[in-house]
Amino acid sequence: FLQKWVNREISNFDYLIQLNTMAGRTYNDLAQYPVFPWILQDYTSEELDLNNPAVFRDLSKPIGCSVVFNKGLGFSRYENFEDPLGIIDKFHYGTHYSNAAGVMHYLIRVEPFTTLHIQLQSGRFDCADRQFHSISATWQALMDNPNDVKELIPEFFYFPEFLENQNGFNLGQLQMSKEVVNDVVLPKWAHSPEDFIYKHRKALESEYVSAHLHEWIDLIFGYKQRGPAAVEALNVFY
Repeated sequence: FLQKWVNREISNFDYLIQLNTMAGRTYNDLAQYPVFPWILQDYTSEELDLNNPAVFRDLSKPIGCSVVFNKGLGFSRYENFEDPLGIIDKFHYGTHYSNAAGVMHYLIRVEPFTTLHIQLQSGRFDCADRQFHSISATWQALMDNPNDVKELIPEFFYFPEFLENQNGFNLGQLQMSKEVVNDVVLPKWAHSPEDFIYKHRKALESEYVSAHLHEWIDLIFGYKQRGPAAVEALNVFY
């Protein structure tokens, strides 16, 4: 299977789905939901130029240290952490790149995730400012907040409906701008949810990602998950 991927006989998308399955991840368990990488870092340009390496995220680094400032925070958190009881090991990140709340966060507009989110929030929607309302704002939050280390879910590459509030849920309005949270606000280079999915999937299958995807796989599924290699890569989770 690996050889097929190396020979470009199967797509990056299919290879990631297979890896998730072999790692025990499944759509049937929100706590072990399939995980996919953020692959772009350009959510502001009018046009998306997939021939420009600068539009892509650095796949060799965990999302939590994509910014130098966050990298320093993660490093010092690890160096300075000491559990007096000796039970908890040192870590760079107190949250995880994939968890049930994160899956519900992305899929809040689609049942059954809407109902699951409401149950998690004690019978109501979470406050609007914490909702998934904009792709570029979500990326910016990752860059600004060292405690937010969420990767993506496969739906970002094939399921345009999750970006639309087709059920007309009242998700509230943002405090500062008073903007009503409705459909997900797309990057300027995407003209519709379908166009976003088409271009995002094209980015996943691009030459740049094909050449670097193995670096991210090492972090999530490979030898940089644990031990000295994980410490060196700033990739140790609580």
